[in-house]
Amino acid sequence: MMQFTPPLPSLHKITTPFFSNPTMNQNQVPSPRTTPFPTPKALSSSFGDTNCMEQLLVHCANAIETNDVTLAQQILWVLNNIALPDGDSNQRLASSFLHALAARAAKNGSCKMLEAMMGEESRSHLAIDTHKFSVIELANFVDLTPWHRFGFTAANAAIIEASEGFSVIHIVDLSLTHCMQIPMLIDAIASRHEVPPLIKLTVAGDNCRDIPPVLDLSYDELGAKLVNFASSRNVIMEFRVVHSSYTDGFASLIEHLKLQHLVYASEARATEALVINCHMMLHYIPDETLIHYMNSNSYVYDYGYDSSTLSLRSLFLKAVRSLDPTIVVLVDEDADLTSNNLVCRLRSAFNYLWIPYDTVDTFLPRGSKQRQWYEAGICWKIENVIAHEGLQRVERVEPKSKWEQRMKNANFHGVTFSEDSISEVKAMLDEHAAGWGLKKEDEHILLTWKGHNVVFASVWLPS
Repeated sequence: MMQFTPPLPSLHKITTPFFSNPTMNQNQVPSPRTTPFPTPKALSSSFGDTNCMEQLLVHCANAIETNDVTLAQQILWVLNNIALPDGDSNQRLASSFLHALAARAAKNGSCKMLEAMMGEESRSHLAIDTHKFSVIELANFVDLTPWHRFGFTAANAAIIEASEGFSVIHIVDLSLTHCMQIPMLIDAIASRHEVPPLIKLTVAGDNCRDIPPVLDLSYDELGAKLVNFASSRNVIMEFRVVHSSYTDGFASLIEHLKLQHLVYASEARATEALVINCHMMLHYIPDETLIHYMNSNSYVYDYGYDSSTLSLRSLFLKAVRSLDPTIVVLVDEDADLTSNNLVCRLRSAFNYLWIPYDTVDTFLPRGSKQRQWYEAGICWKIENVIAHEGLQRVERVEPKSKWEQRMKNANFHGVTFSEDSISEVKAMLDEHAAGWGLKKEDEHILLTWKGHNVVFASVWLPS
């Protein structure tokens, strides 16, 4: 059923008090000496409401898309004065969307005079400077919030339970956070076993190297550090990098795993657990159908799927199912940023990405470097969602319900998290600010902020 969207209020009605003198008649020419010019404080008090800022952003997006330079200039002028990059969480949210719209206008060649209209300080924000983290910095950064720790804790508990009794645990780690989950898993395994199982860790080496958070060292160097850490916990770990990218549905990784599965299936079936751990990574796989990718993905032909109906995401999941994994863990953000309509995408992103801006005030002081790094990552996401199209628009988050359907179509069934697993997640949340919560939906669990869905965690077994 189509969702009804109420009509937008007239921008003329919103901006008339600021762009004209209400005491003039229609034929009177305004005098620069007598026309009231609003101060940022006056604008903020009138337009500081979140809903109003969202409406202005929507009007601005429509103006840019129709190349209505005059209207876009007017709206951007208002937004530039009320959406302060150092203001409260709502202002900082709107500021990021403002600059994403300006970047879109500059990218598609329309509204060129907008850049001149914006101040030098505002223009400088268009170039998002994302920090390159060291391993220690990234580990500390991830610990600041449950955004990633929620998935780490839930996934690790499920992995340990599913791999009980196996002498080898082969983890295929597709994670946005560059294996930051793995040290926690190694610790948990070491504490449960007198003789810990061998851990094989396989990662995709070309995996989101330019998507925040960005790591400042290669995966080979990262692997050496993880192997040394495991050794310090008396755990033997093998680390392997397979050069593979989300852009083609991790085709090289799938081919590598298929080969291993064929070669070692008979001897490893009873002793090796195959764990596919997907942490906020699968939404970077393009969601279009396969027609544009047939020539570059050999396993399309191997399985004979209909390229006119399946997307790369669905194909990836079907390929994973053919490996007969012990367990698949899927953790991702619960939002929908896939619409081809800019305004729909903007509304959806605005009504989801207020959450990280709202939460950051609870754990990072204003002006801190970590806060700058954190918000630069959100700005990058917003710009990618708003300013880019085609294959350059990689932030294509899908809601939990869509992933559930994809997993079921790929012949997986969901399983419930154990009470022990849920207790571990709750204990982790107790370490963070009030406002974070956990709720169950069917077999899966969700991280919430002030009652709003943020991240879901799900566990799947082959049907």
